[in-house]
Amino acid sequence: MGVYLAVVEEGDFSAAARRLRMTPSAVSKIIGRLESRLGVRLLQRSTRRISLTAEGSTYAESARRILNDIKEAEIAVQPGAEPRGRLRVSLPSAFGHRLIVPMLPAFIDRHPAVELELMFTDAIVDLLAEETDVAVRVAAHSDSRLVVRRLAPNRRVICASPRYLERHGMPTTPDDLQGHVCLGVTARGGLNIWDFDGPDGLQSMRIRSPIEANSTEALRRLALAGIGIIRMSEILVGPDIKAGRLTALLTGYNHPDGAPICAVYPPGRILSPRVRVFVDFLAEQFANPPWLHGAP
Repeated sequence: MGVYLAVVEEGDFSAAARRLRMTPSAVSKIIGRLESRLGVRLLQRSTRRISLTAEGSTYAESARRILNDIKEAEIAVQPGAEPRGRLRVSLPSAFGHRLIVPMLPAFIDRHPAVELELMFTDAIVDLLAEETDVAVRVAAHSDSRLVVRRLAPNRRVICASPRYLERHGMPTTPDDLQGHVCLGVTARGGLNIWDFDGPDGLQSMRIRSPIEANSTEALRRLALAGIGIIRMSEILVGPDIKAGRLTALLTGYNHPDGAPICAVYPPGRILSPRVRVFVDFLAEQFANPPWLHGAP
């Protein structure tokens, strides 16, 4: 498997051989025996390049995961082994920049051998397909393939800027929102359903927005500019409300509970030490919910 992955990553038998300190003919023989044993062709060979077959791509993905598990197993049983290696982390854009990034210097000081690769996106990343180690999400989770660790509760508030309210008036009931500009989240239908506590219990309203974005930070900035009304995590807009830049609306109706803040990661019989210490670190940071409301 190691020889095969070297060929895949180098794209050339000779380059793989130099990396492995083997002869090109030895590398070619190993790949040939591997294909014979599997009964499929893994690589398409030509005079200029090597490309993967569909079976070769599937096998490479599995081989990479298996060899990584072996490496992690060896690290895990070493007494006092220090977590090390590259950790790929997916973070929501606004939430990641405003809350997670300020935490990271403490993590880096504690685990200097862990190399962080941060990816900011409000899309739901397929961790397995994208070979991502862990993601922090503020969303409901339906992927049973993943391990989910709850970090903190999440409250959502409806708010708008004083400038917007001066122009368009203050909504006093959920029905009033039909005449207002509500800002929506692109391709995330669940976040465009706003929940309210009414006399008959929980009621839900799907907002129809003339303006949508796939970035919560973009929506927050539009709301601050007086463009419309948003419903967003209190940990993101709480400081704006406290400073008077945004005004909380429909506080007697708004159902604040949202999907909790979670860390999610692919399952495995052996949890990577670097994933374990990172998730434990996040849980430690989020252990005191009032701390969130003081976030910058």
